[in-house]
Amino acid sequence: MKFRFFVIILLLLSVLGCARRGNPSGGPKDESEPILIRTIPEFKSIQFNEKEIKIYFDEYIKLKDLQKHLVVSPPLKYPAIVTPLGTPSKKITISIQDTLLKNTTYTFNFGESIIDNSEGNILSNFKYIFSTGSYIDSLSIQGVITDAFSKKKNEYISVFLYPADTTFNDSTIYKEKPLYVANTLDSIGWKIDNIKQGKYHLIAIKDENKNYLFDAKKDKIGYIDSIITIPIEKKITVKLFQEELPFKLINGLEVSKGHVVFGYEGNVNKLNIKPIQKNIKYTTTFDKKKDSVHFYYKTDKKLDSLQFVLTTGNVKEEKTVKLRSKVEMDSLKITSNLRGILHLADTLIIMGNNPLEKIDKKGIYFVDKDSVKVTYVIAKKGKQIKFIFDKKEEQNYQLRLLPKTITDFFGQQQKDTLNYTFRTKRKDNYGSISLNITGVKKQIIVQLLTDKEEIVQEKISTENKIVEFNLLKPAKYTIRIITDSNANKKWDTGNYRSKLQPEKVIYFNGEINVKENWFVKEAIDLK
Repeated sequence: MKFRFFVIILLLLSVLGCARRGNPSGGPKDESEPILIRTIPEFKSIQFNEKEIKIYFDEYIKLKDLQKHLVVSPPLKYPAIVTPLGTPSKKITISIQDTLLKNTTYTFNFGESIIDNSEGNILSNFKYIFSTGSYIDSLSIQGVITDAFSKKKNEYISVFLYPADTTFNDSTIYKEKPLYVANTLDSIGWKIDNIKQGKYHLIAIKDENKNYLFDAKKDKIGYIDSIITIPIEKKITVKLFQEELPFKLINGLEVSKGHVVFGYEGNVNKLNIKPIQKNIKYTTTFDKKKDSVHFYYKTDKKLDSLQFVLTTGNVKEEKTVKLRSKVEMDSLKITSNLRGILHLADTLIIMGNNPLEKIDKKGIYFVDKDSVKVTYVIAKKGKQIKFIFDKKEEQNYQLRLLPKTITDFFGQQQKDTLNYTFRTKRKDNYGSISLNITGVKKQIIVQLLTDKEEIVQEKISTENKIVEFNLLKPAKYTIRIITDSNANKKWDTGNYRSKLQPEKVIYFNGEINVKENWFVKEAIDLK
């Protein structure tokens, strides 16, 4: 028996050993990037006058997102044809369709588009360079791109250099391609190589159309006020911003009975919309997040269309909206901002999908946990009704709205009883931040932000003083300070044609971690 058991064990070990030998691991993973073998014409050729370039690698490669990554400097009027696209090859062919400038150094920067076919290893920032003159220009300039307002990183920003000569004017960036180009790809750093000595204008654009031109409707822009002389040693920082467009109203559309929506561009703060026809009752609301104006109306007349006069500043415009006979009115729907807890710094808000006309206090039952009536004040505006009351710590509340308590603009009333139960917390469940701000020379706006840059609270100050944010939920916060140069209580963006840079924005270095019953003190010197 012992001998038989020993033979069985030997047989099992032999089978397992053979199984292991029959499943090789395939060797170590290839983590090396493709290697350039040769180019025709040679890399950094001078007196270049060819129409085709061939680039050879040691292994099969693919071109990924070439349109996004490839930057040709100076830009070509007729883009070069690069092959192959989508199929593996050991060779890249560039067919030049344009007439090249004389005595100019050209750079084809492939960014992160060249990857090996087997493992996807990237040949990062590969460039092919040549000159149509007798030498390769060797000067360079570099820097970083930041957003003028947000801490969020802008990706794929193009940096342009234009010769500072008599041909350059305020319209050039809208109509003419630059002489030199670079791209930030997915970082904030940029560098332009192989530049001629001279004086240049520097512009940065988030070039959505990929056409090397500035489109104010789509593109963010940043620019340097002064002319740059190359060679230059210091790094250049460019702040990117979105220009505020001139106001423009887009044709309206009736989306439901009594409800017309207009889209718009630009600033709507001074927009006034009135119907030309008489005996029409109306109200308007604005949705700035969606750049739209909502016009609600009611009338006893049968209308096929509505004529509007729209006024903004000194500009008047008339619009006609055709009405649709088959659309129905949106029935009234009521929601609230309550989610079980009403924080001590928050306001209780009841919201409707239509503008709210009135609320009947006789239908309101509002008590605390001891059934004691709560004293409150109602503030009604547009689609919201706010209940202002003295919130007690660690208290339970019940708010009941009987049917027909709320009436909307169209006379519709809510059909069901609305019940809301919620509670508050103790003050020591919250934290506070105290900021000792010095170096204040102009009015500033101090904003407390979430990690998603949503505004929690903001304070305005015109002097050196302590700014406090209280009753804060435990979380990580960021401080943003806006230099409100024109004292209009908001951040103003820049404008390239007007040579107006955006108002300065400063972020506190790092996050502030607020915990329950914490009082955080920080000092910020704006100097």
